Amino acid sequence: MKTFSFIKNKQQSIGILVLLFFVLFIFTGATLHPVYVSVTEIEHNKKDNTLEISCKIFTGDLEAVLKKNNKIKVDLLAPRDKKAMEALVSNYIQQHLKIIVNEKSVKLSFIGYEQNEETIQSYFQVDEVKSIISMEITDNILYEYKTEQISIIHVIVDGKRKSTKLNNPEDSFKPFKNVQ
Repeated sequence: MKTFSFIKNKQQSIGILVLLFFVLFIFTGATLHPVYVSVTEIEHNKKDNTLEISCKIFTGDLEAVLKKNNKIKVDLLAPRDKKAMEALVSNYIQQHLKIIVNEKSVKLSFIGYEQNEETIQSYFQVDEVKSIISMEITDNILYEYKTEQISIIHVIVDGKRKSTKLNNPEDSFKPFKNVQ
C-alpha cells in the first residue's frame, strides 16, 4: 500500500485527520452561535369568529426561562405535573404576547401545548372576533433570556398574510389597519 510521504505512521494519520476535522469545523461555520427565535402565528377563523394562535419556541430556551423566572424544576417533555407545566407555559406567553383587535385588548385562552421536534408549540384562542378592522401585536417572548432573540410573527386575516421579524428589543407589529 502506498502512503503519502508526510504520513509516517497511524498516530500521525490520526493527528492529521483530527486537525483536518478541526479546520473544517471552524471554516464551515459550525462554531457560530445558535439562532434564538420564536414563531407566532395568528389566524382569524371567520367561520368560528375566533383568532387561532400558536407559538413555537425551542424547548431548551423555554424551559430555561421558565426555570429562571419561577425558581422550580421545569420539564415540559416529561412533566410530573402536566397541569403545572401548562400553567407555566400559559402564564409566560400571556405575559409576553399581547394582542389588540379593533383597539381593544383581547384575552388569550390557553388550549394546550405539545412537543414538535425540538420545539414546544403552544396553542391559544380568542373568542368572539367577528371582524378585524385593526390589529396590534406586542411580542417579546424570550427577550429577557437572550439579547439576540428574534420574534417572527405571521398574521392571516381574510386570506391576507402579513409577516414580520422583530429583533430584540423591537416588540410591536401592526399588520392590519382598517382591513374592511
